[in-house]
Amino acid sequence: MASNSDGKYHKILQAAIEVISEKGLDKTSISDIVKKAGVAQGTFYLYFPSKMALIPAIADNLLTITVEKIKEKTRGKESFWDVLTVMIDETFHITNEYKDVIVLCYSGLAIDYSMEKWEAIYQPYYQWLVEVLDKAIGEGEVIHEIQVKWTAKMIINLIESSAERFYISHDQDTSLDVFKKEIFNFLKRSLLKSQ
Repeated sequence: MASNSDGKYHKILQAAIEVISEKGLDKTSISDIVKKAGVAQGTFYLYFPSKMALIPAIADNLLTITVEKIKEKTRGKESFWDVLTVMIDETFHITNEYKDVIVLCYSGLAIDYSMEKWEAIYQPYYQWLVEVLDKAIGEGEVIHEIQVKWTAKMIINLIESSAERFYISHDQDTSLDVFKKEIFNFLKRSLLKSQ
């Protein structure tokens, strides 16, 4: 198998995201993708056995972008609550920017892939948040009576589900700022030591 680090993999992946966002998965051909990527059709098959094989790679790519932005924007932030605010803001931003691709990923992974594939894609994000939560517990910002691994997953899932509900399900009966603030306050009430 060809190396993912030679640049062509990422060109194909980015082209796929752009073309699928524009045309939809069914109307997108591999020819469309390779033309946009500027690579030969045979090159596509070095990385992906089929068009459907793009879906977990796209999901992984979008999650990687999200986590990298969150990590970048939380560098130097000492407070867990500042980190949580960044997580909410970036998740909502990425969801809005890539909502059509996110719907595609959900539908494609639901059809052709298992929950284990989702868990594998999310594992680095979960692990990062476990470390953040452990630090917050150690510093007394968050109650220690939580199961950290499950709490990390629930926080990520709640934020993502809320962003998807807002942008994809068009559940916009309130302003974005109020919506995000409510998620933050709910999580803070759940995790904060009682005074």
